[in-house]
Amino acid sequence: MTKFKFLILVVVLSISVACITTNKKPALAGSDGEQKRSSIAGSPRACDSALLDIVEKQTFQYFYDGAEPVSGMARERIHEDNNYPENDQVIVTSGGSGFGVMAILAAIHRNFISRDQGREQLEKMVRFLETADRFHGAWPHWLNGETGKVKPFGRKDNGGDLVETSYMIQGLLSARQFFKNGDDKDKELANRIDKIWRDVEYDWYRNGKDVLYWHWSPNYNWEMNFPVHGYNECLILYVLAASSPTHGVPPEVYHEGWAEKGKIKGDESYGGYTLHLRHQGNPPHGGPLFWAQYSYLGLDPRGLKDQYADYWEENKNQTLINHQWCVDNPKKFKGYGADSWGLTASYSINGYAAHAPDEWNDLGVISPGAALASLPYTPEYSLQAMRHWYCDMKDRVWGSYGFYDAFSESDNWYPKRYLAIDQGPIVVMIENYRSGLLWNLFMSCPEVQSGLKKLGFSSPALKQ
Repeated sequence: MTKFKFLILVVVLSISVACITTNKKPALAGSDGEQKRSSIAGSPRACDSALLDIVEKQTFQYFYDGAEPVSGMARERIHEDNNYPENDQVIVTSGGSGFGVMAILAAIHRNFISRDQGREQLEKMVRFLETADRFHGAWPHWLNGETGKVKPFGRKDNGGDLVETSYMIQGLLSARQFFKNGDDKDKELANRIDKIWRDVEYDWYRNGKDVLYWHWSPNYNWEMNFPVHGYNECLILYVLAASSPTHGVPPEVYHEGWAEKGKIKGDESYGGYTLHLRHQGNPPHGGPLFWAQYSYLGLDPRGLKDQYADYWEENKNQTLINHQWCVDNPKKFKGYGADSWGLTASYSINGYAAHAPDEWNDLGVISPGAALASLPYTPEYSLQAMRHWYCDMKDRVWGSYGFYDAFSESDNWYPKRYLAIDQGPIVVMIENYRSGLLWNLFMSCPEVQSGLKKLGFSSPALKQ
């Protein structure tokens, strides 16, 4: 019997304890980011840890066993029903693969795979990235995993995607830090990553202005015309642009472009929780929950502050609003509650939607990754949902790569489908909750330290 099979047996034998419900109000993570791991529902901490092992390892397999075999990159989607309407099984995603890089580091750390296995997988990915289509250093959103050629995300979106590229760089820099002091093979990988990072032309994507643009196309130039303003999921874009040692941007690009000279500040409340940043699109109770996750897989929000926000408090409050909306369930959807919550961008009943806690964007669809990748912010609420889905709904919401992307009890809709951009944050944020691994790696980058200071950030992770 393998170690992992034994672990599963232990959890199965003890899971009944974890499924006991009580009226105990769960504790929340403190403002300093300390994870308070008091048991919930009367379950022992050992069972929490065992279940987290299972979820983290099973979800990680999306980026290992499920990876596109030629490139080693993360497939954009995996459908266990084998129904691919666009015949896109070989299409890989640059941003989702960046999350996958971080998931591989977590897997090495947890001994799910060996250091050599992880490095070999990352070497395959880096080799692909070195030769794949790039546009002034930026990869497109989608690539053909067999050829490295761009697959257009839209008619005019057939060139560089600087946001997706930044998610990849966030992962690669974490990997560079992980391997840079290892043996010769480790150091070679770290050096190759460093070159890739230095080749991203963040300054080009200014288009001559004090803002960063999401896209550039060799055919349509700047016709997509998407200057990136906050607040949304793109903070990491500006942090990396300021941090680049070769193509850096000055602070005014952040303050005038992202923060719009202070217009980024806002004041929206729900359920006793307040957001102090104005979310793009002006959603009444905050945007989809991935906005509190994607940029913070490596960028450590604990104690991270600038003149516009306290990012730990902002992310925690966005998560608490999302949770409270599902508990209140004003639209009366079946299954919503303290043990089943989480609204974010995911598959939806009619395709894909950016689910959020408001009258228009709550469609009765729960996305497990929303709650699970919120573990650092709301550990007990997230564990409560994890237990319910694993204990009570596993036959409908669990598959080869962990919890499926989304489901709706109201519509009796349980698609056996996954998306890379939703699976990756689950692994990474579980590991950040448990050890802070990816936060510590990314924040150890000297360029990131300098970039954050240049933009006026403070953080306990910044060296004086």
